Amino acid sequence: MKSVKAGIIGCGNISSIYCQAGEKFEILDIVACADLDYDRAKARAEEFNIPKAYTVDELLADPEIEVVINLTIPKAHAEICVRALEAGKHVYVEKPLAISLEDGKRILDIAKDKNLMVGGAPDTFLGGGIQTCRKLIDDGEIGEVVAATAFMMFPGHEIWHPDPEFFYQVGGGPMFDMGPYYITALINLIGPIRRVTRSARITFKERTITSQPKYGQKITVEVPTHIAGVLDFENGAIGTIITSFDVKGSKLPNMEIYGSTGTIMVPDPNTFGGPVLIRKHGSQEWEEVPLTHGYQDNSRGVGIADMAYAIRSGRTHRANGDLTFHVLEVMHGIHEASASDTHYQLSSSCEQPKPLPTGLEEYSLDL
Repeated sequence: MKSVKAGIIGCGNISSIYCQAGEKFEILDIVACADLDYDRAKARAEEFNIPKAYTVDELLADPEIEVVINLTIPKAHAEICVRALEAGKHVYVEKPLAISLEDGKRILDIAKDKNLMVGGAPDTFLGGGIQTCRKLIDDGEIGEVVAATAFMMFPGHEIWHPDPEFFYQVGGGPMFDMGPYYITALINLIGPIRRVTRSARITFKERTITSQPKYGQKITVEVPTHIAGVLDFENGAIGTIITSFDVKGSKLPNMEIYGSTGTIMVPDPNTFGGPVLIRKHGSQEWEEVPLTHGYQDNSRGVGIADMAYAIRSGRTHRANGDLTFHVLEVMHGIHEASASDTHYQLSSSCEQPKPLPTGLEEYSLDL
């Protein structure tokens, strides 16, 4: 297939792995990058041999670019997605899709009106670890899925991130920052969610940055930093999720899926690999399962490559707009349920993403 030409907007901390996607996936050709800070875009272009460094306006005006990869900060996601779609570009956005549900729906509506595709992170659920878990479930290795747990227990980004303030602003917090990895993985493994509820708190109203270059600066916390939620799936399974920036240490598993005849211990959904462990009814031991799928190393960009193949073939891509919007509404619903002291009934749904085939040759074949 003819490669799809893409441009990156936002050359911050996460952009380096996306800049490599054009070298990994032959369907993708990263031809330009842009940033509000032109010098930063130029530095990224030189670092990864990307042909053009642009301003944002220049990139959106380039008729050669078919896909905009939106890696801006969360509060800019909607604006850049809308501008890209209005310019006739397909768009793939870092998580979350948008800060507000209204902006998320607006993005999908414009894309539908213009017959363009929307995709979004995370694409880690396409990695070898979680795809192996999906195969175990689909093959009936643990029977009917009854329940699931997901735990993201972390002391906060101010200890390592060079620019951590936005993690504690509206649109941030542990649910909007890390929740997409866990919720997307759960939807991939179990299916869409119909109802949520939760409790939440702000534990520390002010935080001190201990990373460089902003060591010692203070952050005012605007969003809950410890969130406990309950997820009712459409198929009847019940999920428990905790996301926290307030926990100094924990031995809780990342994720577990409980079936009628066994349990799967799912690897960290912020990674692509394993290990995957299973314990079946009657067994006293956990058994490590060899991974059945590729993309086991850091393969961020596989979701964009899948979308690029979909652009050329007309099929539905896996990390699609319906999925990313459903994840966005789940997160909003969890916050809303605590604020209103009630369950939140979701208005959106999505198709459970199609699993990747086994034996796939990495970085080359149509996903």
